[in-house]
Amino acid sequence: MAESRKLAAILAADVVGFSRLANIDEERTLARLRALRSDLLDPSIEVHNGRVVKRTGDGAIVEFRSAVDAVRCAIEIQRSMIERNEGVAGERRIEFRIGVHVGDVVEEDDGDLMGDGVNIAARLEGQARPNGVALSEDAYRQVRGKVDAHFEDIGEKSLKNIAPIRVYAIALDEPSAEVGARAPAAASVGQVPQKPSIAVLPFVNASDDPKQEYFSDGISEDIITDLSKLGGLTVISRNSSFTYKGRAVDARAVGRDLGVLRVLEGSVRRAGQRLRITAQLVDAQTGAQMWAERYDRDAADLFELQDEVTRQIVAALKVTLTPDERSRLTDGGTSNLEAYDFFLRGREFIYGEPKSLEKFQKAVAEFDQAIRLDPNYSQAYACLAWAYVFDHMNGWTSDRARALSLGAQNAEIAAEKDPNEPLAQLSLFLARLYEHDLDAACAAAEKAIKLNPNFALGYNSLASIHTYTGEPLAAVPLIEQAMRLDPAWAKQYLHFLGVAYLVAGKYETAAAMFRQRINLSPGTDFSRAGLASALGHLGEYDEARRVWGELMAINTKYSLSGHFGRQPFRNPADLERIAQGLRLAGLPVD
Repeated sequence: MAESRKLAAILAADVVGFSRLANIDEERTLARLRALRSDLLDPSIEVHNGRVVKRTGDGAIVEFRSAVDAVRCAIEIQRSMIERNEGVAGERRIEFRIGVHVGDVVEEDDGDLMGDGVNIAARLEGQARPNGVALSEDAYRQVRGKVDAHFEDIGEKSLKNIAPIRVYAIALDEPSAEVGARAPAAASVGQVPQKPSIAVLPFVNASDDPKQEYFSDGISEDIITDLSKLGGLTVISRNSSFTYKGRAVDARAVGRDLGVLRVLEGSVRRAGQRLRITAQLVDAQTGAQMWAERYDRDAADLFELQDEVTRQIVAALKVTLTPDERSRLTDGGTSNLEAYDFFLRGREFIYGEPKSLEKFQKAVAEFDQAIRLDPNYSQAYACLAWAYVFDHMNGWTSDRARALSLGAQNAEIAAEKDPNEPLAQLSLFLARLYEHDLDAACAAAEKAIKLNPNFALGYNSLASIHTYTGEPLAAVPLIEQAMRLDPAWAKQYLHFLGVAYLVAGKYETAAAMFRQRINLSPGTDFSRAGLASALGHLGEYDEARRVWGELMAINTKYSLSGHFGRQPFRNPADLERIAQGLRLAGLPVD
């Protein structure tokens, strides 16, 4: 059998305490490992240009083209595993140790690798903490200053049948030395929150009329909104919770998928002037019911009923409220049931996809009706503002300037009607952003997060301001927090991460983020533009041109000036950095 010798970056991963997990429940443990391979490990390895050399029952040996790729893949896997393990009982958690080394290997005809490079990586894996990464000194030299991570020199270690080598550990729960101090509003994705956490699934429409779906969805959305105002509670966003709509799911699976301890389920039946709402709170670890109630009321009592349901959930979760939170919990909205009904119908446009001129016009009419019935309805003004900003962005009507002006006017009214309404602040952020008033946009985004500590869009909005004002690395933890609160929307957030790293000059990390986004959203043109720029800076010109070719096949009218050029970068040099990456690859920047 022929063989060849080469230098390679090797990652070795192994499950901590696999025998113990198998003894507890072998069938379930193996099923969970198979699921992890298909939806986390293999995609992460592919995104970072890795090749699985061999699999063991509970681990793998993976080859990478560079130590940077190997370490970034390791960090991504470990951070994702920490998130997935949130809320899982300690004895049932699947945790990995990972070792990374760069060294000499022998490749055989069948692709298998042997030699010291593989052996050292495998021995290093045993030096890593659970959920940690251990690097040899050779690997550390190659990634130092190129990877956003905190490294700890843990000294020389004696490895079995190998001479002692110096080992470096990555502490995922400490701030990156390159990123610096993180914004206080955003917890690191690598940290497991100790506070209670919940996902509110879309309530089932139990009415005879399927057209009442918007109403049952609205009840669920309002419960999510109310609970999200509590700083002592982690609440998964509406986007992610509603991915379970229409599906028969097990609360324990939801808990594992979304990283929460509790799941709320329910149904709504609306018949004439009568309402029946059922709700149950489930322990996502055991599947046991913690609290359940059925309410039969007049429709006129809906708002009082919503407040009662929310208070009972908070009591069941044993969340301590501050006086401000207690006040905000039942503030806002309207007391006019008919206005509320119009608002719910219009709000479907804000959350729904795809959007169109026809849907926009219908939503505007719905919000106008809600405002006519209740001229003080802040949320209706806020969503009307969003609709007009969407028109400005998409050009559905002929006058984009007028659309933005109407958006700004309605956002200002929304904030005036209720200064404590998070939706009003976010609509104000959008208007100010497109008016290129970045300071006012930043203030609105910060206030939105203060009023709603679980506002994923608020965190991402504030992150975009940091990117546009020349502080892109400060945007990273904010986007990571948005991903924690809204994991189903991660494919969109990956684009914003890619842009932040691109503007920061972290081209390899930017390329990895864009590649991951493209893998999850194959039809994206925007992320391909960012990837082509990053590849240009990395000197990978042929690959940049190939990616640009894919972009033009998707959108023949794409132009950098029409995309990145319209974004409000305060420093022209940041936009020029993106353009320069394309120029280096011989690509157009007009």
